[in-house]
Amino acid sequence: MSGFIPNFPAEGIVTVNRVILKPEFDVDDLQERVALLCENVKTYHSETGFHGGFVMLNSGVISNEGSTIGKAVESPLKDREALIVTFWSSFEEHEKSHQSETFQPLFNEVLELCENGNEEVAYEMMWSGKAYNPEEARAARDAKKRHMAA
Repeated sequence: MSGFIPNFPAEGIVTVNRVILKPEFDVDDLQERVALLCENVKTYHSETGFHGGFVMLNSGVISNEGSTIGKAVESPLKDREALIVTFWSSFEEHEKSHQSETFQPLFNEVLELCENGNEEVAYEMMWSGKAYNPEEARAARDAKKRHMAA
């Protein structure tokens, strides 16, 4: 998997939770609760299928170059929407983590923030990768030039 998440197996799964904050909560509430939840997963599930993860907050910026649905200037979900992405060896191991006594109370505290309820979707990884270093990038461009000319 190109080292994006070290040791992530090709048959692993990626889960995505979409959180939209209720108006009475803010990013600080989300950060605190999600940090506790993530620390719990790392502590109790690093040896039972968890490989890593990250949390992203909607910055409000919409790419006009990468979007095909109008020319919006700012997302209305700025600072209200977050994605929680986790990497697991298997779906079964992920599901067991949610059944943990230590996980459930923290998970419920995160759910209290959500205006959209929760749906966690599992995905199969199709590709991942990291950027080339400068030397690798030059070599890749040179190879393309050589092979495009042939």
